[in-house]
Amino acid sequence: MTLTSTASSRTSPRRQGLLLALLCVAQFMVYLDISIVNVALPSIQESLGMAAGDLPYVVTAYGTVLGGFLLLGGRLADVFGRRRVLQIGLTVFAGTSLLAGLATDPAVLIAARGAQGLGAALVTPAALSILMDAFEPGPARNKALGIWGSLTGIASVCGVLFGGVLTDGVGWRWIFWVNVPIGLAAVALAPFVLPESREPARRRFDVAGAVVLTAGLLLLIHTLDQAVELGWDSPRTIGGLLLAGALLIGFVRIELRTHSPLLPMSIFARRTLRTANIVSIAVMGAVVTLFFFASLYMQQVLGWTPMRTGVAYVPLASSVAAAAGVASVLVTRFSPRVVLVSGLVVTATGLLMLSRLGLDAAYAAEVLPAFVIVGVGLGLTFVPVQIMALDDVDEQEFGVAAGLVSTSQEAGGALGLAVVSTIVLAHIDSIVEAGRETAVAAQLSGFQLAFVAAACWVLGALAVVLVDRVLSRR
Repeated sequence: MTLTSTASSRTSPRRQGLLLALLCVAQFMVYLDISIVNVALPSIQESLGMAAGDLPYVVTAYGTVLGGFLLLGGRLADVFGRRRVLQIGLTVFAGTSLLAGLATDPAVLIAARGAQGLGAALVTPAALSILMDAFEPGPARNKALGIWGSLTGIASVCGVLFGGVLTDGVGWRWIFWVNVPIGLAAVALAPFVLPESREPARRRFDVAGAVVLTAGLLLLIHTLDQAVELGWDSPRTIGGLLLAGALLIGFVRIELRTHSPLLPMSIFARRTLRTANIVSIAVMGAVVTLFFFASLYMQQVLGWTPMRTGVAYVPLASSVAAAAGVASVLVTRFSPRVVLVSGLVVTATGLLMLSRLGLDAAYAAEVLPAFVIVGVGLGLTFVPVQIMALDDVDEQEFGVAAGLVSTSQEAGGALGLAVVSTIVLAHIDSIVEAGRETAVAAQLSGFQLAFVAAACWVLGALAVVLVDRVLSRR
């Protein structure tokens, strides 16, 4: 097969546009399914007779498997062909979406959600590595990454909105079935739109490393998801974290000894990629915290309906998209780090504005400005992070680098929400037990603390970028 540089040089601008559109549709479905089920959970519970304790697994099964298999998906794409792996992933995603919509038993639905996550884990790194392969470094690639970077925020918001519309309209099963025709159409179009690329020479696959890494990541993300409910001092939480740490350490030892590593340790010698992954962990911790607690704030404190809550996010998503487009231009005039620093500062400012909202905040005067500022900050952040994560990576390792940054985002989201939720719930409980405030006032205080904690995640990322900049000048 062709080398990535050859594929890039023969991809015409018109075909690049079709290629980008197809890849964005595929990735949009992946991100959409992270949030689309949230609004539908009460309907799913009533329809299937699910126990309240099993309901979170409808959400976490997808995210856990997605995060656990991303690095494996990236390496499979590099070794066996990126278009091929993308098509397999889309087929799995469409098939399991059909199964999820047909489910009449909670166990079947949860299993189908996990299998959806597996398909998504094949799609995401393959799609991003194809994008990097098709666009030459410079303005064209930066613009493509700008569009790609905006998908996270836009799809997350659209998931809440579409979930409400479909559930209230044709029923909750259609939040899954809508993926089927889109996914299958993308599979059929892929050979006509997407070039194939892989490593120049197929190497022996690192089976041992793949098994140990995937098990370690699955256990880590699952343990983080459960830490809020079980507590950080729970034997299951402590044991899960220790075992996950042991598996990941074992994976590093395997990679240092094998001749064909799943994740070459030399990739971490690239300072820019290393910084981008740390920033991804912190930023996605803040993003997941934002969506989780902002949704609770608007519904439990302001008393809004799920539909109104979803619509309230639309300006945030629009701001992400607009700012990502601006960022794709700015990174060609300034360094990605400069744009990233600006984005992190703006994001933290918007989150701190949210922490000042009260019991009767007006949407137009208070919530909307904060959402727009956060959206602009995230748009200015996502694009340079993607560029930094992939810009200095060898072409034959696009897939594994894409899988690495996506894994950092998934792990960061789970870690951020677990840590902040633990702090917030303890804070709310302490206020309620003291009897100093009403239940709603206690919730408000907790949600305000959550937005401050999210801002701290972003400021931590800012500190990492600034320290990296100082070190790079030495």
